[in-house]
Amino acid sequence: MPNIKSAIKRMRQNEIRRMRNRSRLSEMRTAVKRFRRLVADGQLDEARAALPSVYSVIDRTARHGVIHRNTAARSKSRLSKHLAS
Repeated sequence: MPNIKSAIKRMRQNEIRRMRNRSRLSEMRTAVKRFRRLVADGQLDEARAALPSVYSVIDRTARHGVIHRNTAARSKSRLSKHLAS
């Protein structure tokens, strides 16, 4: 445990940011799982309709710095490929 006042504050801020980042990452993973489930169940029309919102969640996660932008691009590419196949 830190003794210095600034280090205590930094630790508190880091914890808040860590929880926020976990929440954003979880939201993204849930959106991707829902999309993949739609494709697996053969509900392709619903999956096509859901794809832009999944892209939006992935882009938002990358914009906040939770994931790298190249990781976001790779995920989006794989999702579209998954839908096409």
